[in-house]
This record gives sequence, structure tokens and C-alpha cells, in this order.
Amino acid sequence: MTPRHLVDVHVLLIRGDQVLLSLRRSGDEFDHRWHLPSGKVEADESVAMAAVREASEEVGVEIDLTALRLFHVAHVTAAGRDARLGLFFRVEDWRGEPVNREPDKCYALQWFPLAELPADLIEYSALGLAALTSAAPYSEFGWRAE
Repeated sequence: MTPRHLVDVHVLLIRGDQVLLSLRRSGDEFDHRWHLPSGKVEADESVAMAAVREASEEVGVEIDLTALRLFHVAHVTAAGRDARLGLFFRVEDWRGEPVNREPDKCYALQWFPLAELPADLIEYSALGLAALTSAAPYSEFGWRAE
């Protein structure tokens, strides 16, 4: 089987000094851990279109493509999972109040101060959140050092 790399989009809805996180309902090792609204890019859409779609599907907000600010790219891998290239978008302007539109995948939504993020944050999301203050445009996680 040919290895593949998935492309994920992550949306950081920023309100003042807070970010919106979702508490995952997944039945795996990520269950009951905090994560950003996110998802995979589908074959018929651009990365920006995927970010807008995922924000709408997961938390019910409408985002104009021009409001997306790409600020970080992360390349991650883990045993038994396809490698992923994650693109992190900062958004400070949207329409609607976030609501949990996927209760089968998410227990709850909550705003967290950027300076006081939860300890049980999924590492993938943590990469993007850390980049907000470090301004590092790229990171890697899970790759074996040569």
C-alpha cells in the first residue's frame, strides 16, 4: 500500500484573548481531550474552503474566505495512523455564535484564555496554539529523529 499524507485544516476562533476548543467524543485515546475545530480537506475543495466548511459543520459559524489567516503548518505522524499535514488558520471575524453542531463527535465547546489552555489538550492542536506566540511557521511531531 502506498503511504499517504492527509491534509487537515484547524480553525482558531479568537475572541479577545480567548480561543474556542471542543471536547472530543471519539471512543479512542483522544476521547475527552480538547481540540480545535478541524477536519480533512476533501478532494473537491481548496484548503480555505475546507476551513470554512469545517467551522460551519462543527460549530455553526460562517467565515468569509478573506477572514482566514494561515499562520502555521504542522507535519505530524503517529503509529498506526496516516501522516498529516495540518494547516492552522486564525480567525477573528465570523458570523454567528458557536454551538456544538456535532454532539456525536463533541461533548462540549468552551472558550479558554490563550494563557490558560487546558492540560488535556491534544498535542496536534497544541502545536498550532503554541505557534500563536512563537510565530514559528512550521513544526513537526511524532517523526523519528535520524
